Amino acid sequence: MSLYLDNAATSYPKPEQVYQAVLHAMREVGASPGRGGYRRSLEASRIVFQAREALATLFSIPDSARIIFTHNATGALNLALRGVLKTGDHVITTSMEHNSVVRPLQALSQSGVAVTVVVAGSDGIIDPDDIRHELRPETRMIAVSHISNVCGAVQPLEQIAVVAREAGALFLVDAAQSAGYRSIDVGCIGIDLLAAPGHKGLLGPSGTGFLYAAPNVTLTPLMQGGTGSHSTLDTQPLTMPEGFEAGTLNLPGIAGLKAGVDFILERGIDAISRHEQALTQQAEALLNEIPELTIYGPRDPSQRGAVLSFTVAGIDPSILAAGLDHDFDIAVRAGLHCSPQAHRTLGTLPGGTVRISPGWSTTCEEIAFFSDAVVQCLAKITSA
Repeated sequence: MSLYLDNAATSYPKPEQVYQAVLHAMREVGASPGRGGYRRSLEASRIVFQAREALATLFSIPDSARIIFTHNATGALNLALRGVLKTGDHVITTSMEHNSVVRPLQALSQSGVAVTVVVAGSDGIIDPDDIRHELRPETRMIAVSHISNVCGAVQPLEQIAVVAREAGALFLVDAAQSAGYRSIDVGCIGIDLLAAPGHKGLLGPSGTGFLYAAPNVTLTPLMQGGTGSHSTLDTQPLTMPEGFEAGTLNLPGIAGLKAGVDFILERGIDAISRHEQALTQQAEALLNEIPELTIYGPRDPSQRGAVLSFTVAGIDPSILAAGLDHDFDIAVRAGLHCSPQAHRTLGTLPGGTVRISPGWSTTCEEIAFFSDAVVQCLAKITSA
């Protein structure tokens, strides 16, 4: 049995319709969207428009033109942070963020943007009151990851959004681990900026992602170049979304992303979420039977996404992960998962954790196989 349990990094396998959509865009369409008036180019533009509409449906976004396609969530987060924050602004973030938030903010702090990091509890969850206590008159943004990619902690977005509204600050949500896994209504929650990758929970290809910017958000483009419109201007147009999508879009990737979102809409995001939650709870129950094994994150299943991180006393996570790969062909993630501050919060520096993240196609039988493989690997490591 070959088992892939690293869906928090990139989902695999994709639904069959995703592969077919990518091939169709490459073989049967082939042209650049928004760059010509002939039939193939118009068909390419139609695919891009339908992809925006599908995303708008999934996230309850009223105007799909407010959805900007990017290469990944990192690109979307950089656009949200660097396209909004200016010298003198203050931004509040958390100790559970991925480096795709931490590093742009570190760079911005060198140019006069003040950054406050609110430390989460030992379970990885942020107290909204701790954010409220850090507010300043110049607070421009609150930036929070919805679900931790390390321990699966689900942040209380609705409560944090209230804090942001009270302060007149923009609310940026990193949905890298929740888009496609959890229902997100940007209006009901009060999200001003939503960044997500296409290749994780949305089941699309790598090289895809998007940023949603609410009508009250004023963005500055990070790239200048061809947009297919306003061609007489020497300066970058600010029209949504093309002013923020300089250059030729990744049509095959966007076509595959649309197919992935369509699959989620057809199956139902709540059904997908229940399935992955059940698998994570099954894995937790089985792993808890192993002596010296510690699972990190919230104990309440409703407060954790489909991500499970653990360590075994005296065992390097990378050694266990290598054994699972070599002996059982099981793919898991080991290390810091590009979130060192989260590991500092959880007490898992410097070695990090072993992380598993089941997907839409993972089965109960596979989780049982994984758990048994962990037992066998540990026995082999300790007897060596």
